[in-house]
Amino acid sequence: MNNICLQSTSMHSKISDILTELEELLDREHLFYGHGTSSAKDEALAMVLSVFDLNYPLDNDVLSILPSSKQWLDLNELLSQRILNKIPLPYLTNEAFFCDHKFFVDDRVLIPRSPIAELIKNNLEPWININRVKRVLEIGTGSGCIALSMAKQFPHLKIVATDISAPALEVAKINTKAMKLENRVQLIQTDLFTNLSGRFDLIISNPPYVAQEIFENLPTEYSFEPQQALVAGENGLDFISRILQDAPPFLNDDGALIIETGIASTEVERVYNLPITWISFEHGGEGVALIEAKHLV
Repeated sequence: MNNICLQSTSMHSKISDILTELEELLDREHLFYGHGTSSAKDEALAMVLSVFDLNYPLDNDVLSILPSSKQWLDLNELLSQRILNKIPLPYLTNEAFFCDHKFFVDDRVLIPRSPIAELIKNNLEPWININRVKRVLEIGTGSGCIALSMAKQFPHLKIVATDISAPALEVAKINTKAMKLENRVQLIQTDLFTNLSGRFDLIISNPPYVAQEIFENLPTEYSFEPQQALVAGENGLDFISRILQDAPPFLNDDGALIIETGIASTEVERVYNLPITWISFEHGGEGVALIEAKHLV
């Protein structure tokens, strides 16, 4: 199988022209976008930002830069791997963005993409009064993107972040250290609430919620992510059910649970007779539930 490459003349082209060519090459392939990008244009930009070590937005002076020979080769390698193997781009660049923060990622963790990012950037308003929240528990932290973004957004919080996967927590530890949050975010390896103690004002979780049959029919890109972090039994409720059942003793009386249920949302409403508030998002995303502690007892 031949590599897919930029035209040789691109080595002498400006970044603006390279972006156009990358977008055209990506756009003609049958790729799935949804792991931190939503289009070929987004992916082309992400490749350039990574290889040239740039920040968005790009000004006109930057767009006129010519690539070095190494940068040109690195772009071609990313392009080839992305198109031929359909590996999600963040696994190739080892970086993903969440709440405007850069996180290290690899195939030990899911690629950050939860709409909870918008909720955090909006200070949890109008759903949660953050001034009443002091202690937070995140279940299934993965890369740590939610817990660490919460810590950055709200300096007064103390956060416990758990995951059953030791490899995932290794990635979370890398990000915790990089963001200098070791004193405020405690990482614990455990299965949901096992061996945890104390109560929290807020429990937040983006657990696995994809039914097995649905997972088997997802685009190839999803096959590179840890299945353990995606699949949740026949109806997608294996972990959601346990969290709803086991959360009450860990919540303060006026606390709340925020849980992403994604494509299992309809099943959640069918199975559970709970007063659920479904959080709305301006920039896309759905299936994030808010349930007050008093309704979980």
